[in-house]
Amino acid sequence: MNRSFNAETTTAQVIEGIDLSGKRAVVTGASGGLGAETARALCGAGAEVTLAARDVEKAEGVAASIRAAQPGARVAVAHLDLTSLDDIRQCADRILESGDSLDLLINNAGVMACPLIRTENGWELQLATNHIGHFLFTGRLLPALRAGSSARIVNLSSAGHRLDSMHFDDPHFEVREYDKWAAYGQSKTANVLFSVELDRRLSEENVRAFAVHPGMIMTELARHMQAKDFEDLVDRSGPTSGQLSFKSVEAGAATSVWAATAPELEGRGGLYCEDCGVATAKESDDSLQGFADHAVDPEAALQLWQQSEEWVDESFL
Repeated sequence: MNRSFNAETTTAQVIEGIDLSGKRAVVTGASGGLGAETARALCGAGAEVTLAARDVEKAEGVAASIRAAQPGARVAVAHLDLTSLDDIRQCADRILESGDSLDLLINNAGVMACPLIRTENGWELQLATNHIGHFLFTGRLLPALRAGSSARIVNLSSAGHRLDSMHFDDPHFEVREYDKWAAYGQSKTANVLFSVELDRRLSEENVRAFAVHPGMIMTELARHMQAKDFEDLVDRSGPTSGQLSFKSVEAGAATSVWAATAPELEGRGGLYCEDCGVATAKESDDSLQGFADHAVDPEAALQLWQQSEEWVDESFL
């Protein structure tokens, strides 16, 4: 299959010719935005999709719209609050109860640039939601993923991972002064590191993991941001940041769908993807494309895995 995609490619173009009949998928944060669009694309290709979201009412609305547009679509809704370890375990257990295998897990949910908020565990909200919650959710679903055929896990990261690395000495800003963009960057770095170590541990079982940068899209993810926050982001992005451009939701979700379904990725994993392609290391400090070395460091990836197991008090693999 000879396919050529770019930053403007949409989910419809990526999924064209892909048959997901008999496949089962879970998409987190699927009550709107990129998650909803990802779910629509997967359903349209024949997959059975569970929309895992904190706002069940909104997710039910997405499910209803999918059924209306795609008669016969198999879509369900599950409540998932990524800030509550108990809720994560309950949601995963309900998904596992069916006894079916799981072929695709798209960890799409996230928060960005919010004020300092701590979860019930005392964790900084961005790291807790974007990484720790998904770490536990993925770990709990591993039996079903390992039972699937060539299962894939897609973790939504961001070019924002270049804003900061992991601070293992103070990940939850208990000592250092809170910086919303540093916290966001750390959480997005965690998404890439998680993908690297997850793929290393599962590749021999034909379960592959990918990190994805969707691009700049105006969705509810930016609900905490004000005009000055966008200005701050441009300043931190470097001298070429004036070239920042926004994608449509259909183009933004395309890389997630591509990473989850592309036949050209068969046998590959542990990769950082952007614009419906496999990215390479960034060429310079102010480059708007590619990944930062700190996000793919295997030693940091292992350390994050071990730290994450301590946080959730569970061991996987």
